[in-house]
Amino acid sequence: MHPKVLIVGTSPYSTSGTSRTFDAYFHFWERDRVAQIFSRNWVPNKGHCAELYQITDAQILNRWLHKTKDTGIVYRYEDLNEQSGIQEVDNSASISKLYGLGAKHSPTIELLRGALWRKKYWCTSKLNQWLDEFKPECVVYSFSNHIFFQQVALYVADRYQIPIVTLIGDDFYFNDKKTLSLPYLIFRKKFKKLTERILFRKASSASYCSDKIKNKYNSYFHMCGQTVYTNSTVERREYRPINVGKPLIVYFGSIRLGRNNALIEIADALRGINSAYKLEVYSGENDPSYYEALKAHPSVVYGGSIPYSEVQKKTADCDIFVIAEGFREEDLNFTRYSLSTKAADSLASGAAILMYGPEEAGVVGYMKETGAALVCSDQSKLKDDLEQLIQNQALQKEMYDRAIEVSRNNHLVENTAAQFTSIIEEAINEKA
Repeated sequence: MHPKVLIVGTSPYSTSGTSRTFDAYFHFWERDRVAQIFSRNWVPNKGHCAELYQITDAQILNRWLHKTKDTGIVYRYEDLNEQSGIQEVDNSASISKLYGLGAKHSPTIELLRGALWRKKYWCTSKLNQWLDEFKPECVVYSFSNHIFFQQVALYVADRYQIPIVTLIGDDFYFNDKKTLSLPYLIFRKKFKKLTERILFRKASSASYCSDKIKNKYNSYFHMCGQTVYTNSTVERREYRPINVGKPLIVYFGSIRLGRNNALIEIADALRGINSAYKLEVYSGENDPSYYEALKAHPSVVYGGSIPYSEVQKKTADCDIFVIAEGFREEDLNFTRYSLSTKAADSLASGAAILMYGPEEAGVVGYMKETGAALVCSDQSKLKDDLEQLIQNQALQKEMYDRAIEVSRNNHLVENTAAQFTSIIEEAINEKA
């Protein structure tokens, strides 16, 4: 029997959505031993939590405006959606506009959000009763660049005198920028203070997405956290050479942080090799400023958002699985230490992998270390590298075999889940 763990994270735990990283940790846990508090205005899908407790900006605002309004919605497993994909909670037009503003995540917006999330508005008798019924033994906090949700993690940990294990996949703490902006400086001060309360806390520990970020945070915060790589549910197909005449080349995921520009450069290179070659791009991005140039490119097929089941099918069918990162310094500020689920998916797929981006980016460095992908960090060499990947069957087979080994060593769900369980148990025992 596993310990009872409460996840505090903005997105609801789903095995097929943006928070499927959680599955690397809790895949084999008993469902009634995992619960979550989340803040996204989404209706959750069935994942691995017996119950979820939702507190949204809209609920907090309504309680602030109308004192009698209730805060908090409890979702039980049997009531959750079966389908994958995102279903937003219905809100008024004015609330929807506010969510649009909040999506910008500017320092001013985050400070206003922090002010809105006063304890008296979210810490209700309803929440405390729900927590008391679950009786968590450990808080698992999904590290994010906000100041409002850290307070929730700290409150639960203090209430039950239990440890906090933080999931760290991005360098939010050290990622400062030089500016005289007062809202930014105030936000960063508040953010760092709350982060320090969590990470310097007695018996605190952490799970990291890569050794690169582990070494940095463990050293500074004097922790003994471990690297736990994400796993993949993608089934490996048998080796087959790339279809030179009509290769299926796909990219899935975010097109922000300069990835859209990198994808256009890949499309240009493909067009230079063969005007019939296409790059298929699938992303849930809804801001036209990021996807318009992709839609207009003659060598790009922009498919927008598709369900995860379709992602899995296209991954199995594709010849080349593309991972891309932006080259600008402002992009690297956010990607220097990150390692997305695409790394695990690409390695598990059986497809040839093209990794295009700067060597300083976390996923680029990792994929280069594996030897299981063609890694290109120089636009002037991109066309030649792509052509080599498409034509060289010996290279394709060598990378296929290497990907099997890396997946087995780093991304097998049995290993990642066992490793994470040991982190939780050690934190609980140390606290005791």
